[in-house]
Amino acid sequence: MCLLISMAAAAESAGEKKRVVVIGGGVAGSVVAKSLQFCADVVLIDEKEYFEIPWGSLRAMVEPSFAERSVINHSDYLPNVRIVASAAANITEREVLTTDGHLLVYEYLVIATGHKEAVPKTRAERLSHYEAEFVKINSAKSVLIVGGGPTGVELAGEIATDFPEKKVILVHRGSRLLEFIGLKASQKALDWLISKKVEVILDETINLNTISDPIIQTPSGEIITADCHFVCTGKPTGSSWLKGTTVQNNLDMQGRLMVDENLRVRGHKNIFAVGDITNIKEIKQGYLAQRHAEVTAKNLKLLLMGGNESKMATYKPGLDIALVSLGRNEGVAQFPLLTISGCIPGMIKSGDLYVGKTRKHLGLKP
Repeated sequence: MCLLISMAAAAESAGEKKRVVVIGGGVAGSVVAKSLQFCADVVLIDEKEYFEIPWGSLRAMVEPSFAERSVINHSDYLPNVRIVASAAANITEREVLTTDGHLLVYEYLVIATGHKEAVPKTRAERLSHYEAEFVKINSAKSVLIVGGGPTGVELAGEIATDFPEKKVILVHRGSRLLEFIGLKASQKALDWLISKKVEVILDETINLNTISDPIIQTPSGEIITADCHFVCTGKPTGSSWLKGTTVQNNLDMQGRLMVDENLRVRGHKNIFAVGDITNIKEIKQGYLAQRHAEVTAKNLKLLLMGGNESKMATYKPGLDIALVSLGRNEGVAQFPLLTISGCIPGMIKSGDLYVGKTRKHLGLKP
């Protein structure tokens, strides 16, 4: 039987800070935890011991030293937060149980588990991972990328820019790249990749269960030769563990949590959800997840001080704005009335990939 380690043993007496438990240490959960760490007893539950700036991950594959800035131990920016390096297993209206047996009582809960992804637990292991990925790319003459969403397109751009002599093949099952944005932006990205001699194969699939370098055959019979490959298909929403919990009836058909305008899970006054796990109708972008976190932190500060719920901040879905980097100097940007590509979007995002800005937001040196 699992031994329950009660972290409520230091039970709150009168005058002690109320506890806020944040599940998930990604772009949204990290902001909530940082914002509340000096006005509440904050506990962050995360499977890994670090926060990774996600938009820097692909650059780290071609420049491993980049990860020194984009992979940050939670303890570096959360000095007043208790870190529980584990996955959450169950929640009730007042408690969270983790897979390693921690039981935490809370006054307020924030669910920020985003998408499910298997990653190393420690920062050192994550840095070693990028070193290994770089060696794999550097030693290959040809690289296959499976998936033409933002991750696949940006990785193709990074490799084509830093290793122009390598053959890069991008296979996508859809009829166009970047299907989450408009046709014009999609075409501009395709044109850029072709100009960099990336071979783009659309309307084609790869059987991920049988994929094996260097000879890969598609279901249609096409033969692709590549020394190594990277799978950049979509990741499942990190909500499967919520089935059977107190919020199970608040999951929509896509496995996202239904929230109200204050970002509370519907029907639960003390449970909030932020980031990609929410059902908010908007493009799932990191900067919007950060906005969710800012609104939620503001509302929690109000509630922690005993404020009136009627004064809680509301969240308005973001506009359909998207920026996709294309190598180190260029990109494609979609705005409501304008789509542009080239060096201007590159100046906005592609150079430092917002890593310095994000570090500064966390109170760290850029």
